[in-house]
Amino acid sequence: TRTLNKIVTENAPLPASALVESESQARAEPRKKIRLASPIIDAEMKAAALAALENEMMVMGESVFKFEEEFAKYCGTKYAVSTASGTAALSITFQAMSIGHGNEVITTPFSFIATANSIVHAGADPIFADVEDSGMNLSPRKTRVKIGSKTRALMPVHLYGHPSRIDEFHDLAAESGLSLIEDACQAHGAEFRGRKVGSIGDAGCFSFYPAKNMTVGGDGGIITTNDEELADVARSIRDCGRDKNSKYYHGRIGFTSRLNTVNAAIGRIQLKRLEAWNEARRRISEQYRKELENVRDIILPPLEASFEKAVYHLFVIRTKFRDQVKKRLADNGIETGIHYPRPIHLQAPYREKYGYAEGAFPLSESLSNEVLSLPMYPTLAQDEVVRVCEALKKSLVA
Repeated sequence: TRTLNKIVTENAPLPASALVESESQARAEPRKKIRLASPIIDAEMKAAALAALENEMMVMGESVFKFEEEFAKYCGTKYAVSTASGTAALSITFQAMSIGHGNEVITTPFSFIATANSIVHAGADPIFADVEDSGMNLSPRKTRVKIGSKTRALMPVHLYGHPSRIDEFHDLAAESGLSLIEDACQAHGAEFRGRKVGSIGDAGCFSFYPAKNMTVGGDGGIITTNDEELADVARSIRDCGRDKNSKYYHGRIGFTSRLNTVNAAIGRIQLKRLEAWNEARRRISEQYRKELENVRDIILPPLEASFEKAVYHLFVIRTKFRDQVKKRLADNGIETGIHYPRPIHLQAPYREKYGYAEGAFPLSESLSNEVLSLPMYPTLAQDEVVRVCEALKKSLVA
């Protein structure tokens, strides 16, 4: 009898009050957080890292040279020189080109601050020109009027993975006798007229920071070029100024900025996946556009021209209600970012050194007040994109 009563009790229907309590708890459970970015490090990458650690020199091992060769081939250049970071790649490029004190480099104020810092580290001065009237990249027209007697190079940024008007910059640099450096730190695999960015200028510079389209499991960077001398000098600078064939003879002042072997081993696997990941990013961007195309009070990223291929490192919208939207998305468990809340010319070091003030570059300043980066990574699910968009729409009408 006791056993029978136990069975009946355990299997009896829950009272209505318990059902209500259970439903309330289910509703109260927090939804899965949607991250802004989600780097991928899988079992194959971990195995490659371990194999490199156990079988190669920890610095400048075989994986480093293979990674450089494979990345150059991917970009369509003859040479690639790995570095410790994207910032280092930029700065080493300027030094390898003998761009330094007394020289100027024209670039955009609307980018990550490392774009300008790399110029200053080389001893040169950044000269800013504003972005395009209907885009977020550096304007060739506004760049032209900034060229002066001290100008040595132009450096457009392929911001958020969108190719800049690199053909116009190429022509402008050629007619003015200037070097052209592509800041491709956010644009691994982006294309312009069938050519990969980083292969069009005199040099291209990439970053492998974990949130980028591909990573090396930490910081890292790489320089791409078709110029053999530039590549040789860059290799020397990144390795304490060491001569090419003499370990303890140094022909120039360099510094330590080498990519670790373990990082290179991870990068080799990531590079194999890059095209598929970029296609996933492009599909996600298309879904965002469809979900948000008729939403008032937001501006979507510029559409690609037929001869461009963007790779959507970030999917960045504009809205005058940016801070409100960001907060309400956060309340719904959705991470967003602001890239970037203050343009470079208004950052403290550049205000102090060069005397910039508000109003100097109005379009860049306007972007800084309105841009909002939505979640973007290859494994972002369709239903998660829908959730982001629905929450965004509600945040604008609330």
